[in-house]
Amino acid sequence: MNISNNISSIGAHQTMLNTTANNVANVNTDGFVPKDTRMSNDSNSVRATIRETDSNGSAKSQTDLAKEIPDEIIAQDATTVNVNVIRTQDEMMGTLLDIKA
Repeated sequence: MNISNNISSIGAHQTMLNTTANNVANVNTDGFVPKDTRMSNDSNSVRATIRETDSNGSAKSQTDLAKEIPDEIIAQDATTVNVNVIRTQDEMMGTLLDIKA
């Protein structure tokens, strides 16, 4: 795995955070149909695909907080992991350059 994979993962998880935040913000909006984010690996990068969930015809918001809050936690934790990997790679490169010099 190289640093570009981690960067694409951070971007994809940011998309996921934006989508879930929008869904939570509209929890009291009548007739709101939330969107869902799907993650996939695409040629050594992570891609986020957004789609509207199926409407159940309710006049109330269809946002399910029991789904949105864990999705936010997952995206936050995945971003933290990727940032730590990038930081470790950066420290290792600095150490290697110090040894070579």
